[in-house]
Amino acid sequence: MMIQFSEETLAKVKEIVSHYPEGRQKSALIPVLHIAQDTFGGWLDVPVMDYVAGLLELEPIEVYEVATFYSMLNTKPVGKYVLEVCQTGPCMLNGSDDIIAYIREKLGIAPGETTADGLFTLKPVECLGACGYAPMMQLGNTYREHLTKEKVDLIIDEARLTR
Repeated sequence: MMIQFSEETLAKVKEIVSHYPEGRQKSALIPVLHIAQDTFGGWLDVPVMDYVAGLLELEPIEVYEVATFYSMLNTKPVGKYVLEVCQTGPCMLNGSDDIIAYIREKLGIAPGETTADGLFTLKPVECLGACGYAPMMQLGNTYREHLTKEKVDLIIDEARLTR
């Protein structure tokens, strides 16, 4: 597979880069990595990161450092639905460990693993910035709050129905 953005996507990348001063194209790295992740299968393998490095005139290591630091960027294949469960203090105090254990048991996967059907990945993450709604998870672009086992069942059932 050749790693290359479409002309339309490349124009979007160039537009994002244009928002930053000359020589500061690294500032566009996170939004460009999001675009790359969305374009190339939901994760960033080394050839994709190298492609982004070339586009932004960066050393590949600069891209790897960012891609491996942020939990919203995936450096290995993930399922169609990534259950990103917050595991920091407020969520943990409100039962996120129990939620992670329940998802693990229900789906038969450990944190960081994907179900055999490729549908779900369990991904414990650091703070998602919604401490008042603990325990919570992010699923795609939505937050799922005040989680209980029953709510987790509904979330998983809903995802299975909308495959």
